[in-house]
Amino acid sequence: MAKPDREPLLARLTALCEGGDVSVDVMEAGLVLSALRRPGLDLEPYRTHAASLCAEVSAMTYRRWPPEAALREILVGMHGYRGDRDTYDDLQNADLAAVIDRRRGLPVALSLVWLHAARGQGWTCVGVSFPGHFLILLEAGETRIVIDPFNEGVTMEPRDLQALLKGIHGEDAELRPEHVATMSDRDVLLRLENNIKVRQLRGGDAAGATATLERMTAIAPDRMELWFESGTLNAQIEAVGAACRAFDRFLTVDANMPPSRDPAVTAARAEARRDATALLHELRRRLN
Repeated sequence: MAKPDREPLLARLTALCEGGDVSVDVMEAGLVLSALRRPGLDLEPYRTHAASLCAEVSAMTYRRWPPEAALREILVGMHGYRGDRDTYDDLQNADLAAVIDRRRGLPVALSLVWLHAARGQGWTCVGVSFPGHFLILLEAGETRIVIDPFNEGVTMEPRDLQALLKGIHGEDAELRPEHVATMSDRDVLLRLENNIKVRQLRGGDAAGATATLERMTAIAPDRMELWFESGTLNAQIEAVGAACRAFDRFLTVDANMPPSRDPAVTAARAEARRDATALLHELRRRLN
């Protein structure tokens, strides 16, 4: 994508994510991410579809369907949204526009659709950082349940969460409160992009991973670890100017962060500063 097209989209993404907690329009942010990946993508049909989903769920609740049942009937029963088990690692599964086209995706990508449809009713709905499998928590009136969008919106009781955890991490794994901790919207979007980055790096696509990191830093410009990783990867592919900008931003963000009370964190930050300063000096020498 030409730079004049990319920069407004990156700025739009940053503006959408400034709230950071549960105030992000995750559907719009996800669609902007799709537009950044695919030049010229027309987002209006996807926005229209998203609005229709909210209206259809509203019609079901007007008929006194329970919240989770209304969501499941519209998203799964009517529109067929479900997890892609056959081609799980396909990058399309983490591209929201492609997920809407195919009605298939990764857990976190599907969750954006569920979060949008639920919040369109005024319900509280947030991501759950379950290890290895993204879930959502729905609160509506007297309803408070964990839902698995990947598996057709099934409700997850504690015994189901325990079984899922053991299936992913082995029979010795035990369910703990941190396994069902909720996530900020920015962290949900970062998890979506991280799914792409991990697959790109696994496939040797370092250039693609730097583009993904550019989107991640637009989502969370205050996350210094993202700037450090961006600098490192850009240096690896000889994008010296981009690497310098990323390390400069890392040092600026780090300088503006309050000191940590954890000695290990303090030591790690000091080491990262030394590494970034040394790398930046070497990169600038190569530019001269």
